[in-house]
Amino acid sequence: MAQAALSPRFIDVETYLAEELASDIRHEYVAGQVYAMTGASVAHNLIGLNLATLLRMHLRGGPCRVFMSDLKLRLRLGADDIFYYPDLMVACQADDRAEYWREQPCLVVEIASPSTARIDRREKLWACQQIATLEDYLLVEQDRRALTLFSRGAGWRPQTLDEADTLHLASVGLDIAVADIYEGVDVSE
Repeated sequence: MAQAALSPRFIDVETYLAEELASDIRHEYVAGQVYAMTGASVAHNLIGLNLATLLRMHLRGGPCRVFMSDLKLRLRLGADDIFYYPDLMVACQADDRAEYWREQPCLVVEIASPSTARIDRREKLWACQQIATLEDYLLVEQDRRALTLFSRGAGWRPQTLDEADTLHLASVGLDIAVADIYEGVDVSE
């Protein structure tokens, strides 16, 4: 989902969290600045649902939980607090149970659009690489059938996959046909 900057006023974390609970619109928070999140396309929604379903079925009965775009990811980088709304994330740590966010995911997924791709590939990727528990950061394109996987085990080097490939998520021990992620999705929508 795209971000739109609000007025450039600094707000503290407590104010952000209180305002976010009362807001009809989701906002990401980066070091005192707040960014409104825009709506998602049909392709974005279907890709997220397909991937969440595959992950949920695989992880059922275990300690890991799959979260969709309404739960925040909290990062503390130096003196900065950051709250993102990943399109999907998986968290498995028993001590990571805040009501409105997770801090220790093993997998973060962003479904990139032309308006978010640059932020997803640079800022969010770098920030998420600082999470000690993160093993995989996955970028899923919504305007073409292609993925880019960044894995800790591969030194965060990008692995590009297309519809004929199989995605291996070491973080959750799952292999997924890329075609299954795009099932029922018209990338032109």
